[in-house]
Amino acid sequence: MKTVGLLGGMSWESTQVYYRLLNQGVNRALGKLHSASILLASVDFEPLQRAQHRDDWDTVRRILVPAAQQLEGAGAGCLLLASNTMHRVAPTLQEALGIPLLHVVDAVGAALAQAGIRKVGLLGTAFTMEQPFYRQRLVDHFGQTVITPDADDRAWLHGVIFDELCRGVVSERSKTRLGEVIERLGKAGAEGVILGCTEIGMLVDDGEAALPLFDTTVLHAEHAVAWCLGDP
Repeated sequence: MKTVGLLGGMSWESTQVYYRLLNQGVNRALGKLHSASILLASVDFEPLQRAQHRDDWDTVRRILVPAAQQLEGAGAGCLLLASNTMHRVAPTLQEALGIPLLHVVDAVGAALAQAGIRKVGLLGTAFTMEQPFYRQRLVDHFGQTVITPDADDRAWLHGVIFDELCRGVVSERSKTRLGEVIERLGKAGAEGVILGCTEIGMLVDDGEAALPLFDTTVLHAEHAVAWCLGDP
């Protein structure tokens, strides 16, 4: 079994989900008392989210690159970045490492292709929904047509992620509105919806949604399990 380097803390609410899913996936595959080989570096999210909101991605890079290199130096065979938004700096991280970064968009893109989805709704932070780093990879590598909610819904969801979900707060009011947002994406032609923030899965599941959901936390963890159990 190869060792996954999990770079988390962004937020720790979703990092603990990654940890659980990685171990559950390995145990399903191997049985008995097997669990995943994981090295975890968990960073302080506050300075990172402040840097994001002032569009200071250089500071984000200065924090995350040493943490990723620490995982590589400790023996990790790959990097799993436990945040969709932080993939904004994925190219810099990959350049700084001698191990592969398992990109979250590649995991979700493969799942969309397998499901036959060609037009998909993207939910996440404002950074993920509005900046090109995420949706352009879906377009260029997987031929997807990507749509996002309107400006009001994007602003609302961004606030819920940082003010509620990252703090472990799950409200019925937010669940209801998210369901409405997904319905509107369906009316706009989306065939499925990417839960493109590692916390959004706290608000909705497949049984409650009007469209098929692609939870990036689940898909990213499954991708990492396949990697760590694959051929050396």
